[in-house]
Amino acid sequence: MKGSLWDKSLVAKLAVWLGLILVLTVLTLLVWVTFVHSNSVGALRALQAVQTFSVFIVPTLVAVWLWSDEPLSWLHLDQGMSWQVAVLVPLTVVVLAPGINLLSAWNQGWELPSFLAGLEAHLKEQEETARALTEQLAQARNVPEWMLNLVIMALLPAVGEELCFRGTAQGLLGKRIHVAVWVTAIIFSGIHFQFYGFVPRMLLGAMLGYLLVWTGSLYVPILAHFTNNAIAVTCYFLAGKGVIDEEFCDSIGTGETAWLGWVSLAAGLALLWLIRKIAMRDGAATAQD
Repeated sequence: MKGSLWDKSLVAKLAVWLGLILVLTVLTLLVWVTFVHSNSVGALRALQAVQTFSVFIVPTLVAVWLWSDEPLSWLHLDQGMSWQVAVLVPLTVVVLAPGINLLSAWNQGWELPSFLAGLEAHLKEQEETARALTEQLAQARNVPEWMLNLVIMALLPAVGEELCFRGTAQGLLGKRIHVAVWVTAIIFSGIHFQFYGFVPRMLLGAMLGYLLVWTGSLYVPILAHFTNNAIAVTCYFLAGKGVIDEEFCDSIGTGETAWLGWVSLAAGLALLWLIRKIAMRDGAATAQD
């Protein structure tokens, strides 16, 4: 059956892919509700890992295998990255962290019209619930638990979400590169259902999309995504140990250090320009970019 859907329409491919996601998601939830009766941190971590596989990884790999004779090539997993890119990408994500905080603070300050006060209260409640769940999952008493969190909360989501969004959704949207990148970024941000973090997550998604366009390798946005998540996981760990203040990682680049947020954005854009230049030198950047 490999490649059996290669000549089918976009609608047919989407139907197969989304159908696989729906079926596996429902099966996962049914099994979890039926056989698991625990809200412990360990159980929640296990659910997080299983959901990543059932929603992002397995359906995507099966769908691409069905509609392509060369699934690794279709997903841009047949290209590596230069050592310069491998160094610059994590550095760029770290440098951009204060700038992302600045954008997040701006986004969190949004106020809806008064007639949408009920919706605004619901959205803020959702944000707090998501934050509380993340904090619960990120609890780590020691280095082995921190490393486990890096796998479950940083590595697996980076692989799964990049396979799903940049590797597949962006590819399905066609050859109009900028449209594909930004539509995918909007969907990527929207699917997290966090209105007050929508803009920075959308911009992060666009950056990941362009990293794929410039380098031709899905490993590059995976590395960037992992670095972004790993920073958050490590901040939670260090805060839990009392090494840093709980608000340090989220506040740097805002308030009195807002200047650092602007410097961060400028430096981050310069590093992205350098990554693109290196990719063009190596012949990886697409001519349509």
